[in-house]
Amino acid sequence: MVPPANLITAIFFALLVFPVISIAQKPTTFSYHIFNETHHNVFKSLGVASIDGGALQITLDTINANVSLSYNSGRIMYNKPFKLWEKTASSSGGNSPDIVASFNSTFLINIFREEGWAGGEGIAFVIAPDLSFPSGSDGEWLGLTNKTLDGDPSNQIVAIELDTEIQDFDPDGNHIGLDINSVKSNKTVSLSDFDIEISPVNPKNYTVWVEYNGTTKVMDVYMIEQWMPKPSSPVLSETINLKDYVNQYSYMGFAASTGEQVQLNCVLEWDLTVESLPEKKDWKGVKIGVGVGVPVVILLLICWAWLLYYWLKRRVADDPNILGKLKSLPGMPREFSYRDLKKATNNFDEKLKLGQGGFGVVYKGVFPKENIEVAVKKFSREKMKGIDDFLAELSIINRLRHKHLVRLLGWCHQKGRLLLVYEYMPNGSLDNHLFGGASGRSTLRWDCRYKILADVASALHYLHNECDEKVVHRDLKASNIMLDSNYNARLGDFGLARALDNEKTSYAELDGFPGTFGYIAPESFHTGKATRESDVFGFGAVVLEVVCGQRPWTKIEGFELLVNWVWSLHREGRMLEAVDESLGKDYVDGEAEKLLLLGLACSHPMGRERPRAKEILQIITGSMSAPHVPPFKPPFVWASMDPIASSSYSASGSSPPCVTPENTSTAFSLV
Repeated sequence: MVPPANLITAIFFALLVFPVISIAQKPTTFSYHIFNETHHNVFKSLGVASIDGGALQITLDTINANVSLSYNSGRIMYNKPFKLWEKTASSSGGNSPDIVASFNSTFLINIFREEGWAGGEGIAFVIAPDLSFPSGSDGEWLGLTNKTLDGDPSNQIVAIELDTEIQDFDPDGNHIGLDINSVKSNKTVSLSDFDIEISPVNPKNYTVWVEYNGTTKVMDVYMIEQWMPKPSSPVLSETINLKDYVNQYSYMGFAASTGEQVQLNCVLEWDLTVESLPEKKDWKGVKIGVGVGVPVVILLLICWAWLLYYWLKRRVADDPNILGKLKSLPGMPREFSYRDLKKATNNFDEKLKLGQGGFGVVYKGVFPKENIEVAVKKFSREKMKGIDDFLAELSIINRLRHKHLVRLLGWCHQKGRLLLVYEYMPNGSLDNHLFGGASGRSTLRWDCRYKILADVASALHYLHNECDEKVVHRDLKASNIMLDSNYNARLGDFGLARALDNEKTSYAELDGFPGTFGYIAPESFHTGKATRESDVFGFGAVVLEVVCGQRPWTKIEGFELLVNWVWSLHREGRMLEAVDESLGKDYVDGEAEKLLLLGLACSHPMGRERPRAKEILQIITGSMSAPHVPPFKPPFVWASMDPIASSSYSASGSSPPCVTPENTSTAFSLV
């Protein structure tokens, strides 16, 4: 059924003739999780600032000895202004409360300094009236003002500074401050009180939230190390009416500087949402239009909405294109009815919930008449980009045939509901056996652990090399490895998987690289691409997890990550001390050492140095010797050129490439 064309025409005519006041303005928002050369049209770089290495480099980003990092400054601003306030007046001629826009600016920073650098001067989130840049703003001026302009109300600047160099007016060299037209902060807070060091010797990424409430006029700033949850309390909170200090139309961005002491000031990600304020209008015509036209328009809209809802409902339920695509897939498995799946899962009872997948929730289902148990994945509409996500997963899984992949039994698409039906795995996920879930932890025997890794290696080799259309899984982790009744491993959850075109070696995400922390390869944070090498990195994390009985992000003996601890034990010749204590002595020394070396090799910070899936399988099955692993974990260096997508790997090992300041553009390290 198609809505009548004359009715739609009448509705749009009514909307044009009778002005309607919009009750809620849609906020302006953007999200950048990686920056590249295409963003030069989006951001304005001022001073020495640049967009390089997948990030906003607010000051020079090189460690080339021939380039001076001292006494420079820069800004990078979003190149479109935001309307931040609107002055209002009451009908009696008195003043009514000003309308000030709320906003939320969330960004990820890395302030890098080499050993021996003291660190200085600082970086700031800034609201400025234009895209100009003051000369002489290096050193203590943070790229915000200079000796002449500092404190001048005409600056119309408000900033949140993260200062790493103490001045006469600062509490210390590690503080946050609210700046108004001056680098002499109106309020400062020492971050040492929160166990935060802006520019530590060992580089860290920090997430910063700058939240402004236009109603209460309160500015709150939160800060914590990357991957940690947002704190419940801000590190800085201050009342400020932005209307009193900034231009009505202002720009937002970042400023930074260095002085005698230097550091690399880098913004890795930026999410911004700014409330949209309406423009002033001549309300006389609007009042007339509202009084005469609104009732008619409302009536027409109700009719139109009802017809459109009915039409869309019928279209989604019976779309021949969608159903045709599904049914035309070669060897397409069984189509289930929604009613049957609802009954099998007891109306998707929470007690039957097995876990959460890439785009939905998985439930256990039972068909008593057929005496079969299934796992039903119910896609979450709010997490899906559309039908394409469902079709992508279904089309990929449908083509895969391997004994160590979870088997797809069927599908359901009715009335906009999207579901997949898998073979049920009675022993749940590897994750639950290693770390315990609702049923508690169970100790897997060593021979079982070794076989599980061999099974997953076989499945990974199939995905990368043997199936008709090569596939990268993109979310290889212990919770996505399922165990059947005989503890054979099955790799599942292809909600993030994508097939690789024959001529390509990676799949790029427009909105950043998805996955799970601890299993994501360091290069994927910068390229936004999933490759065979990033899958291998995830497998390496699983290997160490299985052998050590510890999660990849476990902090142990002063090390932030499990892999770093294992690498230190390897260097000291004590690697077998990493084996899961719950196993006691019930493991094979040679096999444990081989797997730990393999886990480290797969975790190499440089993707081209990791073994391929075929070589991993050969190492585990014994047809290839254990890999050589250097005693010290090599550094991750983000090169200006694209990383090599595929490379050979030798069991005898290979040294990482010689990296010099001249051929790198490094602002931070993930070592």
